Amino acid sequence: MYKLSEESINFLKELLEEFGPSGFEDRVLKKIKDRMEKYADKVIKDNLNSLIFIKKGLSDRPKILVAGHVDEVGFIVTSITKDGYLTFTNLGGWFDQVLLAQKVVVMTTKGPVLGVIASKPPHLLTPEERQKVVTMRQMYIDVGATSEEEAKNMGIRVGDPVAPYSTFQMSNSGKTIFAKAFDDRIGAFIAMEALKYIRENNIEHPNTYYAAATVQEEVGLRGAETVRWVADHDLAIVTEVDIAGDVPGISPGEAQSKLGKGPTIVAFDSSMIPNQKLKEFVIKVAEEAKIPYQLTVVRGGTDAGRLHMYKEGRPSIVIGVPTRHIHSHVGVVHKEDVENAVRLVIELIKRLDEATVKSFTEL
Repeated sequence: MYKLSEESINFLKELLEEFGPSGFEDRVLKKIKDRMEKYADKVIKDNLNSLIFIKKGLSDRPKILVAGHVDEVGFIVTSITKDGYLTFTNLGGWFDQVLLAQKVVVMTTKGPVLGVIASKPPHLLTPEERQKVVTMRQMYIDVGATSEEEAKNMGIRVGDPVAPYSTFQMSNSGKTIFAKAFDDRIGAFIAMEALKYIRENNIEHPNTYYAAATVQEEVGLRGAETVRWVADHDLAIVTEVDIAGDVPGISPGEAQSKLGKGPTIVAFDSSMIPNQKLKEFVIKVAEEAKIPYQLTVVRGGTDAGRLHMYKEGRPSIVIGVPTRHIHSHVGVVHKEDVENAVRLVIELIKRLDEATVKSFTEL
């Protein structure tokens, strides 16, 4: 039975700490390629640089695509002030209130530059200003420069990408993990771990397994749009984060999942209504394999929104990992949810033969 090994945890740490906002994922992709190509029968890519690792099974078809995106939410430099501060705009969705006083990395042609997001000091705010939310437009990045020239000498230019600076840490209990970029490098990690486990344990599967690391999901599911033509898949499983509802102020109607209760099977999101026969199949497999799971309804979309509309349509489903505080500098996941998500993907790959996949679209 799959368990997170020390090597796998170290690889996950490397993935989560790496720099890689939307459109600038190459450093993450290289880490994945360096680790995974020895486990794949073939590695292919699209021209946006999404990677697909192919594991051949007993039959060429069906092609089962399991995809997780590797881009994280970030920013891009829009100007450098005469005093050396950086203005910026978002790459992906941010809640402005989580930004102030947070460290970031600006990636330049000369290498990374550390900065901090700041705004007008509270000591100088009027009582009226203190009652208002500080918006991203009022913030700047301080890289420690004292002039525009000094900032430029660091290598900083308009258009340079910016990502959160945050380190990977295990909780004192050893059950949960703190890190940035769970959305959605945890999904790509799950797809890769399933392939690695299948290869190392010589597990037979009646299909061809395509494990994908897609790009630019946070800015409009763009990697999924192109990767589907390269994969030419028959069925898609998107491995993603799911918004954990076990934090103060959230009602069950807003978010259903809880940490430590198993991966989620997404019954509905704003980008896709899943194939219902496939959804019931996933539930059945989870129960047969005694894998805990949670059913959820999610606000927002995933790569499945593009993958399920490939050609004449493809049965698709989203399997999520409950995650607290997504789209921030520090998220939280439970180790057992990650392990059970990998187990569920492995069990599905073992069972998805051609007749089963065809049955999902029969009337």
